[in-house]
Amino acid sequence: MADASAPASTEVLRLAGVRKSFGVGTPREVEVLHGVDLVLQRGEFCALIGPSGSGKSTMLNLIGLLDRPTAGTLFIEGQDTRTLDDAALTRLRGRNIGFVFQHHHLIGAFTAAENVMMPLLLDRRRPDAAMRRIAEGLLDRVGLLPWKDSRVGNLSGGQQQRVAIARALAMYPPLVLADEPTGNLDTKSADGVFDLLREMNQTSRTTFLIVTHDPRLAQRCDRIIEVVDGRIVADGAVPAPRRIAAS
Repeated sequence: MADASAPASTEVLRLAGVRKSFGVGTPREVEVLHGVDLVLQRGEFCALIGPSGSGKSTMLNLIGLLDRPTAGTLFIEGQDTRTLDDAALTRLRGRNIGFVFQHHHLIGAFTAAENVMMPLLLDRRRPDAAMRRIAEGLLDRVGLLPWKDSRVGNLSGGQQQRVAIARALAMYPPLVLADEPTGNLDTKSADGVFDLLREMNQTSRTTFLIVTHDPRLAQRCDRIIEVVDGRIVADGAVPAPRRIAAS
């Protein structure tokens, strides 16, 4: 008999009753997330919004397996992460989750191609021609193949963020977490980066969870999840006419 509590095969992420406290066991203990339930399906394109201090960053750290819940269950691709030690969590994160940050965190001394290859190198331990082909293919998809051998410090902010997107996709993860990916860009560059995220979502069926304070960008997503005071207070689809108007 199938386990009724196990996530369905189309689920990329499931949070069930997830709580997170800091300072556990001390007089300063505080609970930041209060029993969060969330499911993301394969191919969804979602915005995560909420005021500063609402718990978005804490939730993103848990989903990205950078921290562990105090209580509750978190599944990635059907894997119950409670059963994993730190080494197994690191492998699961590296192979199943891509990250795009507001500050791109590229390695300035490396070329664009070398930066994109980093997740592959960390997973496989030694470089090979296949890694290079994957990196160049992704740089081609983000429009940067002519700059593959340029050091990233010589690229514009928008170009650097495109390299970061290519890097996030190097392992072809089912889930990409984007934390204010357009926060440091001008409007034109921000629109270009957002359009690229959407294109990757549609062509690869990669699930995206995008933290943003920009209501215009949030309205261009398929679904908006709002967090306030450590709880999801709203979660719904964005009607197509509203998405088109925001674009």
